[in-house]
Amino acid sequence: MRGPTDPIEDPTPEFVDAVLAIVATIPPARVMTYGDIASRLTGMPDLDGATGSYGARLVGQVMSRHGHASAWWKVIRSTGHPPKGYESRALIHYEAEGTPLVGTGETYRIDLRQARFDPDQPDQPAEPVQESLF
Repeated sequence: MRGPTDPIEDPTPEFVDAVLAIVATIPPARVMTYGDIASRLTGMPDLDGATGSYGARLVGQVMSRHGHASAWWKVIRSTGHPPKGYESRALIHYEAEGTPLVGTGETYRIDLRQARFDPDQPDQPAEPVQESLF
């Protein structure tokens, strides 16, 4: 079993494509967490035997390496914070799209209750998913 403290393996091209395909479905002003995306990909070989936050970390790796041409700002941390190191760049997109935010300036985060996207229920925010922060 692969757990949250195990080294992350390189994702397969199929996993990369699946992650980016999900990101492409997220509408303006909506977001998904790394864990939300990983939970939709359960059953893919990349996640076989994975436990804890391993899947979320693998999605993060995909976004870091391959997400530059996607709407990368729509994939956020489980705390509602934008991708680490890209807070200022992401804020421009959130404001342009009207993404619900909490806080201001450098201390903002996305309001997950309003902005979280569930592809199975595209017209309403998803219920929060319990995720490990580690």
